Amino acid sequence: MSDEIKRGLQSPLRRKLLMGAAALPAMALLPRVSFGAGPATSAVNTTGLAVTDTEVTVGILHSATGTMAISETGSIQAEKLAIEQINAMGGVLGRKIKIIQEDGASDWPTFAEKAKKLLVNDKVASIMGCWTSASRKAVLPVVEQYNGMLYYPTFYEGLEQSKNVIYTGQEATQQILAGIDWITKEKGAKSFYFIGSDYIWPRTSNKIARKHIENFLKLKVVGEEYFPLGHTQFNSVINKLKLTKPDVIFTDVVGGSNVAFYKQLKAAGIDLSKQTLLTISVTEDEIDGIGGENIAGAYACMKYFQSLKNENNEKFVAAFKKMWGEKTVIGDVTQAAYLGPWLWKATVEKAGSFDVDKVAAASPGIEFKGAPEGYVRIHENHHLWSKTRVGKAKLDGQFEVVFETADLIQPDPFPKGYQ
Repeated sequence: MSDEIKRGLQSPLRRKLLMGAAALPAMALLPRVSFGAGPATSAVNTTGLAVTDTEVTVGILHSATGTMAISETGSIQAEKLAIEQINAMGGVLGRKIKIIQEDGASDWPTFAEKAKKLLVNDKVASIMGCWTSASRKAVLPVVEQYNGMLYYPTFYEGLEQSKNVIYTGQEATQQILAGIDWITKEKGAKSFYFIGSDYIWPRTSNKIARKHIENFLKLKVVGEEYFPLGHTQFNSVINKLKLTKPDVIFTDVVGGSNVAFYKQLKAAGIDLSKQTLLTISVTEDEIDGIGGENIAGAYACMKYFQSLKNENNEKFVAAFKKMWGEKTVIGDVTQAAYLGPWLWKATVEKAGSFDVDKVAAASPGIEFKGAPEGYVRIHENHHLWSKTRVGKAKLDGQFEVVFETADLIQPDPFPKGYQ
């Protein structure tokens, strides 16, 4: 495995990181590929990007340290897996993908600083990166100013669209509204209590959720609480849950705080097989730290679960575990991160160029039939057509898929009545 692939995965926050070394020999089995047979560099790189006759450089920008590393490490691993696989197939336009990785360190100004470094100093052809909306909002003006291309993998609140971003996760209509509609119908829910981390995504998501619950469904929100990133004391809000007895606890707590939150819920005697809880933020990656016994019975609305039964996913899970270790797990954002390099490759090859303006123009309509979630396509608004699914957490840390939309949902980042 190359030095770029091995670098940056030493965070102690996730057990999966300890398994990487055991998987290193697996990559030695990949066939040797000679690069440099693609079109002339002068034809595919007219804007001074880091492209040679044999290589093209991309950036990976996630939190490898800090409270968000528990969530973002999977994205790093998935992007590196995709890039290894693409390189084994001959790369992009005959060029091997070279990685420069930077650590956003769970700090939004650091994300902006590192994004500028990748674009201005390293002249990367694209960036795979960010997790929180706060980090994306910090990076957005940088990629727009320096005309970079960001592939952003996280489900988010919507209300954004940029020529310089491809959003490979879900926006609100594909997750928040669909999840609330399902839980209301399935459980006959009439009251909700919101608990979130204190930054852009949870607050905006809950604003959208409240409008849907109160204005469209004519139901009640009986409480709303926010906590700083990294917060670990939830006993006060748990006492309020016991007093208000909401039909649904609706959570968008992110990162390492989830470990404390779900352990304290269980310790307080709240049984999630009886008390309905719907999360839009906890994936298998977080459960790896939470422990399945502390969250079993909770529901999550995502577009991907590791337990999905399809040929694409079976191959993806096997390759991921071969590269990063059998004990690793794969969550929704990890899978969405895996899509980024593949979608970028397909778009560059359609455009016949690494130039960002040409890649942006060629993006609508790009398909990835090998997506682990099944099939995705880039919309004109740079979001993906995807299905919505609901999973029920099990003791083993996996989800049982209990609901799936029959068709792909068209992305609508600016839904009427929710802004």
